[in-house]
Amino acid sequence: MMSPAHLLPPEWMALLDRLSLGSGKRVAGTLQGKRRSSRLGSSLEFADYRSYAPGDDVRRFDWGVYSRTGKPFVRQFMDEQELMVSLYVDCSASMDFGGAPLLDGKPDRNHGENKLLFAKRLAASIGYIALCSYERVGAYCYSDRLEGRLPILRGRASAMRLFQFLQEMPPGAEGSLSSALGDPGAVPRLSGMTWIFSDFWMDEDESSIGSMLSRLAGAGQEVVLVQVLSPEEIHPELSGDLRLVDSESNTGKEVAITGRVLQRYREELEHYQNKLRKITSERGISYVAISSDMTLQEAVFGVLAGSGLVRV
Repeated sequence: MMSPAHLLPPEWMALLDRLSLGSGKRVAGTLQGKRRSSRLGSSLEFADYRSYAPGDDVRRFDWGVYSRTGKPFVRQFMDEQELMVSLYVDCSASMDFGGAPLLDGKPDRNHGENKLLFAKRLAASIGYIALCSYERVGAYCYSDRLEGRLPILRGRASAMRLFQFLQEMPPGAEGSLSSALGDPGAVPRLSGMTWIFSDFWMDEDESSIGSMLSRLAGAGQEVVLVQVLSPEEIHPELSGDLRLVDSESNTGKEVAITGRVLQRYREELEHYQNKLRKITSERGISYVAISSDMTLQEAVFGVLAGSGLVRV
């Protein structure tokens, strides 16, 4: 297993330092960050103190308060606010699919990287960008319920805790984001930006998916759906009489794979992705599809930056 320290290579993390999240939210509050809030005032207008956390900008450290109280505090200002970034990673059985050993750090173009590992690496990348920008980051892994949650992190020094949490979460059972969001505390309490990394192979109708996304949007979340699919799922190369087994329900079906069947599959996949685009666009939600045979640089600097979700 890849160690948490190597979930993101150091050279990749150096590139991520240049980026910020493309959130359209203007956050009200008094927490320090790099993002402009909706409140008026100069950038040096003092607001309040809060306890120092590892990774905080030491230039905000108030030595006068520390000398008087012996407790570490940082100064907060009115118009520089933190964004709350929540990361949800689908750890259901269908995500634990595909993949071949990386060659020189790059995925095999025929098989791609394991979808779950690739989704974790994408989530780690977004989380690292946020932490380097003094945003707050929370992370969740789910299947049919929340399998794990990470307390809110702040500051670049917290990145290894995020990486370790993501790396250690194993694949679960059948996935259902709607069910997982029904768990207590599953929906972020603070408004912010929510990223969901999944293949979105869900046995749910359009209204259920829409209801789930509306619930997040109603909670003040700027939602981003990142659909991660393997090359085999996008362009399957199968033929003959096969028994296909559902990795989550463990049920199987005998299928005679022909060129016509594969063409019908591609049409259904396109129809499903168009349905996701429709559901998300109606709610002002971002949707992108990424293949696990991409490099992280292609996914982040290409797809995500091209969609305005990250900014250089």
